[in-house]
Amino acid sequence: MPRSTIKIYSWNVNGLRALSTKGILPWEILPRADVICLQETKAHDDQLAPEVCAPKGWRSFWHAGERRGYAGTAIYTRLAPDEVICGIGCHDFDREGRVVGLRFGDLVVLSAYFPNSQEGGARLDYKLAFCDAILAFQQKLLREGYQVALLGDYNIAHRPIDLARPKQNERNPGYLPEERAWMSKFLDSGFRDIYRERNPELAGAYTWWTLRTGARARNIGWRIDYGCVSDSLASRIVGAEIHPDVLGSDHCPVRLDVELG
Repeated sequence: MPRSTIKIYSWNVNGLRALSTKGILPWEILPRADVICLQETKAHDDQLAPEVCAPKGWRSFWHAGERRGYAGTAIYTRLAPDEVICGIGCHDFDREGRVVGLRFGDLVVLSAYFPNSQEGGARLDYKLAFCDAILAFQQKLLREGYQVALLGDYNIAHRPIDLARPKQNERNPGYLPEERAWMSKFLDSGFRDIYRERNPELAGAYTWWTLRTGARARNIGWRIDYGCVSDSLASRIVGAEIHPDVLGSDHCPVRLDVELG
């Protein structure tokens, strides 16, 4: 029998309450979505209207940070998961609500909001520690026999092609040498950046634009949102897209189409 294919979206919404007050609801505007990973929700589920927290036909799972109005991740799904994963077992990161995941059979889908290393690298050590911790968590899942799709806002532009002005940003957070080196290590350790593999020379494919200076209209952006997958899952990815036409946040959604095992 042919495998069924699900569409998994990921979107840093920069505040779900703010998005919903604009009348923008991800499950209504993302075409044929089955699973929606959100980052920077900036909300606990008890702060949201019922139709936002639990829309008809969807299940939602939350990992909100201890500090209200900051960070946070969520996943909405039309499919019943076999397991819910809340955090990666590291209190320093889990207290900020940076990872939530669902398991569907042998597939684990993680929604992750990587820390920003901040100006001058003020939080770079924390960022790199998180990067190593989530990599170790994924490697543990692989040893247990699961396949992993890590979707989210990595807050890293990996290569010069991934941002409009690489030279001007070499000392800026998100494009620091240490961050880029970690991304290379990650992709050398059994994971694949599917979108870039399938669009190796495509410039101008960005997922985030500063809200200042009309950057989005001029497409002066960065590709910092990804859908990366474990090596053995790559053959089951039948689509990988970026959706810059979807408005409402300073980020746009990314998508993977995945065949279920």
